[in-house]
Amino acid sequence: MTDVKLDKSVFAVEVPNHELLKLAYESYLAANRQVGAKTLTRGLVRGGGRKPWRQKGTGRARFGSSRNPIWRGGGVTFGPLGIENYNKTIAKNTKRVALRQALTLANQEKRILISEIEDKGYFTGKTRDVVRGLKDLKIADNKYILLVVANKTDEMIRGTNNLQNVNLVSAKYLNVFDILNADVIVFGKEALGVTTEWLKGDK
Repeated sequence: MTDVKLDKSVFAVEVPNHELLKLAYESYLAANRQVGAKTLTRGLVRGGGRKPWRQKGTGRARFGSSRNPIWRGGGVTFGPLGIENYNKTIAKNTKRVALRQALTLANQEKRILISEIEDKGYFTGKTRDVVRGLKDLKIADNKYILLVVANKTDEMIRGTNNLQNVNLVSAKYLNVFDILNADVIVFGKEALGVTTEWLKGDK
């Protein structure tokens, strides 16, 4: 762990309320929502090609198909079709403001650690070496850890894949969901520089 001064324009901004954080959080969840539900309309249900009874003279209501939505076994009206788009679009600059606010809250709650973990030989592709690195940082095993690196490598991915409480992310792919849910956020020194440059100002 190293003593590094965090940029106030990224890690110490004003957070007037949590509305923007909520919007970014829900946008992330919506983008990852799986569209699984699918129902059949009357045109997709099998059968019903023959008119149930003649149009006139029976005293009953006229029907053209037994697959009418009000019949049992008929199609579903206004049901999900499996092509729904639940994405919530927010502007790029708005996302960055939300990220700065989330990092500010994490900094205030002392959940951010700066480490040279990328340069100390912990990312060899072996899980045990990553675990050793986290122990050296004195992070409890039951903590949910967000590891932020400048660029993910195959060795980093292999070394962290089997750790359920560790989430590895590249600096430019940080999101509000991961930041708010992490118990500890570990920045590599290079990753911190990348994140700071990326989120500075409104560029």
